[in-house]
Amino acid sequence: MEAPIKLDQNESPYDLPPDLKERALERLRALPWNRYPDLHAEELRARLARAQGWPEDGVVLAPGSNFLVLALAQAARQVLDTAPSFAYYEGAAKVAGVPYRALRLGEGFALPLQALLEGMGEPEGVLFLSDPHAPTGRLFPEAEVQRLAARAAERGWLLVLDEAYHSFSGSDHRALAQQNPSVALLRTFSKAWSLGGVRAGYLLGAPAVARVVQALLPPFCIPAHTGVVLETVLEAPGHARDLALALAAERDRIFRALARHPSWRAHPSAANFLLVRTPDAEAAWQGLLGRGILVRRQDHLPGLEGCLRVSVGAPAENDAFLEAAFALAGAAPP
Repeated sequence: MEAPIKLDQNESPYDLPPDLKERALERLRALPWNRYPDLHAEELRARLARAQGWPEDGVVLAPGSNFLVLALAQAARQVLDTAPSFAYYEGAAKVAGVPYRALRLGEGFALPLQALLEGMGEPEGVLFLSDPHAPTGRLFPEAEVQRLAARAAERGWLLVLDEAYHSFSGSDHRALAQQNPSVALLRTFSKAWSLGGVRAGYLLGAPAVARVVQALLPPFCIPAHTGVVLETVLEAPGHARDLALALAAERDRIFRALARHPSWRAHPSAANFLLVRTPDAEAAWQGLLGRGILVRRQDHLPGLEGCLRVSVGAPAENDAFLEAAFALAGAAPP
């Protein structure tokens, strides 16, 4: 579904800057299109490893993090998750044909820490945990994440921390993953890097984990044109850093404005979206769509009754969303 203002997919509202796009196009024009790319994006992996301060043999690139989620599920005996959560953790478990369990988040979307620790009692499984969390935006306490990591090491589990939104929170679990080979990280170029349409994500993990995941991906899975674009943006990391800071500031501005709404309540978020609880998600969604604003309904998920997920857009788009949100309640915009 399309609308003039699209705030439903947690994308960057901004395209890649023209100078970076032109640099990538120049490289693409010079590229021999008749030749296969590197088998496993070896040259690009080396560049990414240097940029992330990570051993090259612990990096895996894929055409989107979903491919990595699927590979991790295929390598697991079972998958443990939270509820609500990113839908493809369950989808990947179903495709892989492995048992799947999801444990409900607590009040305020707190981690069900004790239940997760107990759930990791049986040996050998994968626990997927997005942090900041999707779809709630919650950033979990570091001490709780560390306890899960220690449990993973004790019981032969792999704790997969999906850091798709870490650029907007300033959080970084690389030190934990470097100290504990039972922790792997997933990251993406789709958010702060403005490359949702290019489709690229990566895993940072222990070499033994990376080898298993890489073996489950097909050869040549990073096309030459994708490699060129990633090469280009890795040379200009300031673009993603500055954009993440700007979007985080806009997120906080929207949150403060919604605090004055008569009936809608935004939950605190460390991501590039806000989870907004309304009296009636269907009516709110339709009302916004009627004003040309598309957001994502989340009221079908456990504990998210009445909720909409609203991506942070450009300032003018966010202003339009706030104006519509207050107008639907018969109130003046903030």
